[in-house]
Amino acid sequence: MRMALRLLAALAVGFLSVFHLSDSSSAHYDKILSHSRIRARNQGPNVCALQQVMGTNKKYFSTCRNWYQGTICGKKATVLYECCPGYMKMDGERGCPAVAPIDHVYGTLGIVGATSTQQYSDMSKLREEIEGPGSYTFFAPSNEAWDLLDREIHSGLIENVNIELYNALHNHMVNKRLLTKDLRNGLTVVSMYNDQKLHINHYPNGVVTVNCARIIHGNQIATNGVVHVIDRVLTPVGNTIQDVVEAEDDLSSLRAAAIASGVMDTLGEPGHYTLFAPTNEAFAKLPRGVLERIMSDKVASEALMKFHVLNTLQCSEAIMGGAVFETLEGNTVEVGCDGESLTVNGVKMVNRKDIVTTNGVIHLVDQVLIPDSAKQVTELAGPQQATFRDLVAQLGLASSLRPEGEYTLLAPVNKAFSEDTLTMDQRILKLILQNHILKVKIGLNELYNGQFLETLGGKKLRVFVYRTAVCIENACMIRGSKEGRNGFIHIFRDIIQPAEKTLYEVLRTDKRFSTFLSLVEAADLEEVLSQEGAWTLFVPTNDAFKGLTEQEKRTLISDTNALRNILLYHLTHGIFIGSGFEPGVINILKSIQGGKLYLKVVNDTLLINELKSKESDLMATNGVIHVIDKLLYPADLPVGSDELLTILKKLIKYIQIKYVRGHRFEEIPLTFYIPSITRITKVIEGEPEFKVVREGETVTRVIHGEPIIKKYTRIIDGRPVEVTEKQVTEERIIQGPEVKYTRITATGGANTDETLKKLLEEAGSEYTKVTKVTEGEPKIIETEIKKIHLEETPVRKVQTSRRTQGTPRRRTRLVRPVARKQSPPKEN
Repeated sequence: MRMALRLLAALAVGFLSVFHLSDSSSAHYDKILSHSRIRARNQGPNVCALQQVMGTNKKYFSTCRNWYQGTICGKKATVLYECCPGYMKMDGERGCPAVAPIDHVYGTLGIVGATSTQQYSDMSKLREEIEGPGSYTFFAPSNEAWDLLDREIHSGLIENVNIELYNALHNHMVNKRLLTKDLRNGLTVVSMYNDQKLHINHYPNGVVTVNCARIIHGNQIATNGVVHVIDRVLTPVGNTIQDVVEAEDDLSSLRAAAIASGVMDTLGEPGHYTLFAPTNEAFAKLPRGVLERIMSDKVASEALMKFHVLNTLQCSEAIMGGAVFETLEGNTVEVGCDGESLTVNGVKMVNRKDIVTTNGVIHLVDQVLIPDSAKQVTELAGPQQATFRDLVAQLGLASSLRPEGEYTLLAPVNKAFSEDTLTMDQRILKLILQNHILKVKIGLNELYNGQFLETLGGKKLRVFVYRTAVCIENACMIRGSKEGRNGFIHIFRDIIQPAEKTLYEVLRTDKRFSTFLSLVEAADLEEVLSQEGAWTLFVPTNDAFKGLTEQEKRTLISDTNALRNILLYHLTHGIFIGSGFEPGVINILKSIQGGKLYLKVVNDTLLINELKSKESDLMATNGVIHVIDKLLYPADLPVGSDELLTILKKLIKYIQIKYVRGHRFEEIPLTFYIPSITRITKVIEGEPEFKVVREGETVTRVIHGEPIIKKYTRIIDGRPVEVTEKQVTEERIIQGPEVKYTRITATGGANTDETLKKLLEEAGSEYTKVTKVTEGEPKIIETEIKKIHLEETPVRKVQTSRRTQGTPRRRTRLVRPVARKQSPPKEN
């Protein structure tokens, strides 16, 4: 008989395993169980490895993460080896080679050790039913689960076994066989008591719950069904989350907030929600005035309430480590565990877990979770920006940021504030902080290269966008940007230092650069460094020229081409902030001289051609300076003079300078920085065209200037995107009116006598004086700039000079009157 039962059990297990094989890929419980088998393969057949939390009876088939960490919920876990569900040991054999005997559901309760449930089934007259024909699923509470049941409830069941206990046990049963593979996440099944609904959750970590009770021993096959052992006794559920909030006295503050925000109705809708419900005590902990401000703002109050609600059902027993979940507000919270306690965003705050409802679960918390979207911009600063936040408050700037206004805080981290900065005159410190506050609300996605941002202090800050960094002036952002109710906060490594001087002025006012400055002036490059532009200049200190005699300096200056080649190798187009470079990666820049510069950041230090920068990011209105203590020289540029070679070898020892006798340095014209020429001459085909300009007439002409193509980088969806823009300048030239005479203008070059004579005759005898002007400068009355995005409009280059067939003629751009007096020009 015993052999027959074992054979029947083996056939049943095999049949059911084959039957459900197609679903195995989506059954997390079975996957985790398979991993447990693999981990225990050295212990013999059909052995599973489990982890037991030290000091408790809790055992888990663990995920790889928990297994290799050796912890569950932050507590050390020991390894146990047990027979996998459905198998048993045999004397003298390794592992668990035998299939567990198969019996009806009542007998199977004894096999899995749920003896209390078995006993109560006998007492309540349920035994006859679960021994008989049928196909049942029994979620059987373990013996420990019955011990944990509230004493009053437990006594009520025992005192009325025929009704209360019988109904309670029926509430644990489903009238069909459901293996763990069938218990899909979000599934709702109907129990055998009063059609009560049981909510199934099947989590990726292998945990399966029934109304938040965890299955601790699953899939024990019976002849008339299956038994799953669970870790708590199920009680009937009939209320929604809304019902609980409305009825619970300790949630009156939450109830008021839910009603004011319009979220209460959502809590009564069907779904699978998790509510972290702050108690009245939690609301009482909020700083004075914060709750009133949030509740008076419909948008903020709705965000506050929705931030406490997950759109997924998260039972406490399913949390084995930290996991991030999205709230109805849109942002995320991290739900974790610390031993028996649940944590939210790393803080122990849950004081009552798993209040199961028909549409989800409630966990009572003793802190109110305030999302960024409900905070004022100054409240967004975290612990790493505490110094900035405190200074803004102490210096009276926080009070000037009105709740109805919009701002952006550019917040340096705590370590950016040195002792010298913190002890400086508070008036100066206030000005510094004002330049870290923008008068507009601007997010990371709205920043683009070349953008100017106006601060509360009136300064214009430049934005630089690089491949892996966004910088404002000398300071680059780090992760952590947040959006609040009335603004954004962006986090920076350093204090922002707005530029006050040009590159040339910086050189003049810093004695460290006096030698380099004298060479710049000798090469007539001071104008380059004084005009508007965007340059990066690598400036050697006076230490780089140690040992250079006055005679050697004169020799160096005497060859202008050589001097310019050397100096312009230190200059490159574009503003490149040191911390804007991706660490450890070589960045190749082309200097104005034409040679390549190799830049790299290692351990927060900028290297230029492997030379360390002594100080980076000295900002200027037209560029940035990186300080070095060596003179730079292009490695591939030969020297043809013995005397110059001697001087350079004296100054430059880190590379081998090439020598080619007689080699001359190429001239570098200074046109690389001169603005484009505005005079336009058009050569047209055909005879000159004449017209008479009579007294009092006004002539307006529009000249289209050469288009300017701008390329910049804009942050779109968190990624830098190249954007090209075309600017077309129109110059409106207004001529006249004339006072006493009529002028004749020729739009061609030479005029024929016959044509001039004819025009004079037609003009009449009263016009006795004729002026012919063939050249002159226009007076610009107004300038229009039209921007065209090249993604929408193709670029067509405007030709400033065109020659066609026929006799070339010069068009006159302006007729200059020779009148004694001219009335003011009229605006067109």
